[in-house]
Amino acid sequence: MARGPRARTAPDGLVVIDKPAGMTSHDVVSRMRRIAGTRKVGHAGTLDPMATGVLLIGVERATRLLGLLALTDKAYEATIRLGRATITDDAEGEEITRADASVITDDQIRGGVVPLTGAIEQRPSSVSAIKVDGVRSYARVRAGESVHLPPRAVTVSRFDIGAIRRSVHADGRGLLDVDISVVCGSGTYIRALARDLGTALGVGGHLTALRRTRVGPFDLGVARTLQSLEQEFAILPLGEVLAASYPSLVVDEVTASSVLHGHRVVTSQVYTGPVGIFGPSGEVLSLAEPREGALVPLVVFS
Repeated sequence: MARGPRARTAPDGLVVIDKPAGMTSHDVVSRMRRIAGTRKVGHAGTLDPMATGVLLIGVERATRLLGLLALTDKAYEATIRLGRATITDDAEGEEITRADASVITDDQIRGGVVPLTGAIEQRPSSVSAIKVDGVRSYARVRAGESVHLPPRAVTVSRFDIGAIRRSVHADGRGLLDVDISVVCGSGTYIRALARDLGTALGVGGHLTALRRTRVGPFDLGVARTLQSLEQEFAILPLGEVLAASYPSLVVDEVTASSVLHGHRVVTSQVYTGPVGIFGPSGEVLSLAEPREGALVPLVVFS
């Protein structure tokens, strides 16, 4: 498929991808560079290769929003296997402990998620992308090092238990597969929730499936597969992304010129978070944050 014209006219905006299993987030970015015809492509909120679902891809000027979009809340559907723990806290890692989970009741499982809900301290998985002395934690683990990351504050606003399926392994020990739904804030590891639930119940646990269903206001309903985008490229324009993600403020021509020069906007309206600022004709000007009675630019789209 020819890419020449597209390379000269790559639009600013967001592509919501339904990531397939087996691809890294970087793999998706590389594929999107070919599809969009530009190298200015990035992603918000990494998904592991085994995970599927919503991955936000920014194109051209929308890449400047990705760090902020990654901070929004996210929703997941997942399956936890109780009775086995792995070095990676998911099904791709080597098994490190095995126990009989048949003794665990459904009520114990539901009770076990209560301390893992709300504002909690969570120790990230050792195979996360967090850097330790300049080296990614997962790289240290793969090199044979033992890595124990310090806990950090995260928020799990919902941790719901769905179906609970019981089975018996060939060694005679019981296994439990537990379907869960989670809504959480930035920095939360679903693998770590699986690990910590298994630890609390005394049988170990790891993640066997993970699907992200929403990032901020963008859910699977607006997601596209890579195959469909190769057939027909579609993108959410930058203005629509800002309007969907943040409150909007339309300013006059004089103020618009001031905003494009990085100046603050004085306003009597009270805002509690970032605000998208638009010109009188609907043109995207900036994303700003409230500070001392004014909106101070975070990103200016000159």
